[in-house]
Amino acid sequence: MLNLWRFINKYNAFFFLIIYLTISFILLIRNNDFQRASTFNTSNQIVGSIYQEVNSVNKYLDLNLVNDSLAQENIRLRNQLKSSFLDDSIVTKLVTDTVHRVKYEYILAEVINKSITSRNNYITINRGSREGIKKGMGVIGPSGVVGIVWNVSENFASIQSILHEDTRITSSIEGTPYFGPLIWEGKDPSTVTLTDIPNQLDLKPKARVITSGLGVIFPKGILIGTVLKSGVKGGGSFLDISVKLATNFYALQYVYVIKNNFQTEQEVLEQANKESLNE
Repeated sequence: MLNLWRFINKYNAFFFLIIYLTISFILLIRNNDFQRASTFNTSNQIVGSIYQEVNSVNKYLDLNLVNDSLAQENIRLRNQLKSSFLDDSIVTKLVTDTVHRVKYEYILAEVINKSITSRNNYITINRGSREGIKKGMGVIGPSGVVGIVWNVSENFASIQSILHEDTRITSSIEGTPYFGPLIWEGKDPSTVTLTDIPNQLDLKPKARVITSGLGVIFPKGILIGTVLKSGVKGGGSFLDISVKLATNFYALQYVYVIKNNFQTEQEVLEQANKESLNE
């Protein structure tokens, strides 16, 4: 305390000067309209700049909440897509009886682990059997197809990525009746190969490659990617088509697991057909 008093006593002239200047400044602003307006505008600009910077920081910190909100909105919209419903229309003469029954539902999940550059890649998500996820369900991302559910625990599931040597997703060129399996050759994680497409197809540049709708895993028409180039396989009758994937696996944060509400019924029927053929 003694040292503080000595410091103030030594520099008292300076402190008195600051006090007098402050008082003078306040009186000047109060008694002159121009100075008051100028000071007000300047202070507003300074405060506004500070608020803008604070808002930018807050927006950055809130990005996770924004992403969660957008993901929830996407899942709501996907569940309302026309492709999510079973076409159960009955037309007799001029009478139409239409019943909309949900065929596909989408379960939102967050990616918590993933591999991309291995020969066989998997993705782990934070949803499992408790949310109704089962092995064999299709998985898509915001941009396109991701893979197929491989293993499931109560709270987690692993996805066999499309970037896996054993993944086969039946795909087609949009607007054509041709379809074939996708194959990843273990090199570029942004590119796969569509095979078994007849070479008479007049393939247009950047044509869209989509899910064929065959089987029970994916609805028809989900984007997989676009055509990069094609060539005849071994001089034969079929094309090997290089496809640029729509999904960026490096940036993948959220996925949608597809639940086919009629999958079991279809599989039981098709299994019965196989058993009848073997009798």
